[in-house]
Amino acid sequence: MQLKQIAVDFLKLSAFGKSREAFELYAANQFKHHNVFFPGDAHSLVIAMEENAVKFPDKTFEVQRVLEDKDLVAVHSRAQLNVSAPEIALIHIFRFENNKIAELWDFGQAVPSDIVNENGMF
Repeated sequence: MQLKQIAVDFLKLSAFGKSREAFELYAANQFKHHNVFFPGDAHSLVIAMEENAVKFPDKTFEVQRVLEDKDLVAVHSRAQLNVSAPEIALIHIFRFENNKIAELWDFGQAVPSDIVNENGMF
């Protein structure tokens, strides 16, 4: 399986309440992440993703583009926690070792209601 597909599968499983499965299938034993809102271990992120899926059962998640360069994969996506929430532009950067996710960075920005740029965020 290509690294790009692993990254996308990992995100889709995690977004919809199957983060344990995502980590079992795709995360390296020494996985670490850089989300500043949680401790850097896999377990903390699994729990946070599960809680998010329960809290927002109507969440949408759509991959826009995926880039791969050697052991790095970047995924640009859009999400919406519920129909009344603003859309969120997301970037996830994965670093792989032996076809497993060794490290993850994620960045998100709410899509403003008044966008000045005519090209939008997606």
